[in-house]
Amino acid sequence: MSRTSQEIRLAARPQGRPDASTWELATTEVAEPGPGEFLVELEQISLDPAMRGWLNDVRSYLPPVKIGAVMRAFGAGTVIASQHDDFAVGDVVSGTFGVREYAISDGTGVAHLDLDVAPMSTWLGALGMPGMTAWFGLEDVGRAQPGDTVLVSAAAGAVGSTVAQLAKAKGCRVIGVAGGPDKVAWLRELGLDEVIDRRDGDLLRQVRRAAPDGVDVYFDNVGGELLDAALANLAHGARIAICGAISTYNDETLAEGPRRYMALLVFRASMHGFLVMDYEDRYGEAIAGIGELIRDGRLVATETILEGGVAAFPDALLGLFDGVNTGKLLLKV
Repeated sequence: MSRTSQEIRLAARPQGRPDASTWELATTEVAEPGPGEFLVELEQISLDPAMRGWLNDVRSYLPPVKIGAVMRAFGAGTVIASQHDDFAVGDVVSGTFGVREYAISDGTGVAHLDLDVAPMSTWLGALGMPGMTAWFGLEDVGRAQPGDTVLVSAAAGAVGSTVAQLAKAKGCRVIGVAGGPDKVAWLRELGLDEVIDRRDGDLLRQVRRAAPDGVDVYFDNVGGELLDAALANLAHGARIAICGAISTYNDETLAEGPRRYMALLVFRASMHGFLVMDYEDRYGEAIAGIGELIRDGRLVATETILEGGVAAFPDALLGLFDGVNTGKLLLKV
């Protein structure tokens, strides 16, 4: 049966915020899988801040997306044709399939999803890369301990909301930072001890009021002013886990570095960047731990799913930077 597939390709590297000129919407014929391959019909595409970095032609942990190539993206769907011994028709899978409706795969980096354990959207959120990032960033990099004061930026996002709830489950005192009254109210419903609305400004003083004895662990998703505010309010021996810097990703000039980095010396603190892929051999540990918390009702997995299919991807991606999501942001194909 002949099929066509819509896909989003990179047309030009953006300077600052991506716009319509960044992308090309193309339609292609879908090939049948060959020996050792299978065909996936995508149902959900993950929208991640890292996507913006993949558009830049700079040295990084992954090569940039090439001009004319399908945009790199993680997603999930169902196998609809197969010549692969490990993937049968009807299997639900996740992997880096790109922003497209159908994808051929040889199985590299593809995982089976058990929908009896959790819905597909949760496998792309709290039980997917955001959850893995939260778990290892808090456990291995932040080394959070019961009683620690943990400050979480972008706390209403995919990674941040998971970090905040994991820290609460460990017995930490958790301070979340988010933008706007709705997200602040949602984080309070999750049980965070303090919530800061970044839109109220003066982040340094807001953090100081929320953490008068200092911050033991800062999980940084945003960089910028909030990183400086955290540095100014560290406890002795504090740990900063650098996960991302979404506040700077669309800047047209290089962002200024932290101004208060000498606090690392004064408070004998550490600041450590990490990539979740470095923990791939331990994902099972995180899935088991987070899954147990979800089953026990101690962690709420939340997703915002946008409609519109592949053609809606350019606007959907910008939604990440505009804060349209609570929890994980996904695009329904």
